[in-house]
Amino acid sequence: MQTTQLLKRLQSIDVFRAITMLLMVFVNDASGVTGLPAWLGHMGADEDGLGFADTVFPAFLFIAGMSIPFAIGNRISRGATFIQVFFYIVSRYFALIVMGFFHVNSENYNATLAGFPQPLWIIAITLAFFLIWLDYRSEVSRMIKFNLIASGVILLLGMAVLYKGGTPDAAAGMKPYWWGILGIIGWAYFVSAFIYLVTKGNFYLLLIGYVVAGFINVADHTGFIKLNLPLIGDASSVSLMMGGVLLSVLYAQLTNRRKDRSIRIAFVALGISLIVAGVIIRPYAEGISKIHSTPAWVFICTGISILTFTTLIWLVDIKAKQHWFNFIRPAGTSTLTCYLVPYFWYSLYNLVNFHYPAIFNHDAGGLFRSVVFAFLVVRLTGFLEKKKLRLKI
Repeated sequence: MQTTQLLKRLQSIDVFRAITMLLMVFVNDASGVTGLPAWLGHMGADEDGLGFADTVFPAFLFIAGMSIPFAIGNRISRGATFIQVFFYIVSRYFALIVMGFFHVNSENYNATLAGFPQPLWIIAITLAFFLIWLDYRSEVSRMIKFNLIASGVILLLGMAVLYKGGTPDAAAGMKPYWWGILGIIGWAYFVSAFIYLVTKGNFYLLLIGYVVAGFINVADHTGFIKLNLPLIGDASSVSLMMGGVLLSVLYAQLTNRRKDRSIRIAFVALGISLIVAGVIIRPYAEGISKIHSTPAWVFICTGISILTFTTLIWLVDIKAKQHWFNFIRPAGTSTLTCYLVPYFWYSLYNLVNFHYPAIFNHDAGGLFRSVVFAFLVVRLTGFLEKKKLRLKI
């Protein structure tokens, strides 16, 4: 699969991922700040509009899709069979689903019923994630690695047994209320990666897969057909991720034809076209809504992601300004670690009953806090990366 060699040279992908992860940490923290401009946050479920925060998660899905041809192609180039690559896809999907499942249940955790503080429960499951999915160094013996992974599994199962959610009148164990951010990524990844594997990266077959996902999303929100498919729902996440897969493959093909300038022009035109398509379909498919994952939201965010990536190609891969982003690079190379670090951070806050001074909870002071917090999380991720403490799935 020719995409592999190309993506090895595309530092813009890591930069795009790093920026997106930094922004994800920022908008999550900023959601607890009052007095910020409405455009900076998420729009309400029934509001027809797009806030800045509404564009971050779809960008992450898009960049995850862009990485699929590299990850799968790299394994195939090393001689992996179809079955081996399939099980690689399943293992990544399973890890994301498990973590998403536990995170969702943490939202419904009842410390009184469980008899165990919620912050400690969250720290325990996050520690278990690290033990199970840590990128163990080669010098770590098989026995030590096995024992650490087994300890993580036992800890995770123990927390599942300990878990109690709901109310005293309606106590409940763990169940899939929804799949959470990581779970959504997991389901979209499984479908998109499997399509890429089966089609062997054929652009036109991938295009059919993308069109089908888009059709499902449009049909669901226009009322044409209410498919409500198991696991992928209205296929909005699959559509966003498949958009990234397609762009990677298209970029590889056009680059091999030495049409670098034409690529940027074509990508800008494609990005603008998708934004226009989103605006056009907006009145007919429930407006623009991240919460309801409407077609307008999918198209517009895909277009924004394409334009952002095109800008980064020019800035990073052509103008060689990648050093501008060195400070946040760990967010792109240890992305899952960066995503999980705040779970430790916030839980420790709750354990010691820490509260920011009032000035850092509102307006400009709160904005400053969230910006600093996001950069601190990235730098802590970088420190863990240097100590070889990073997750890899």
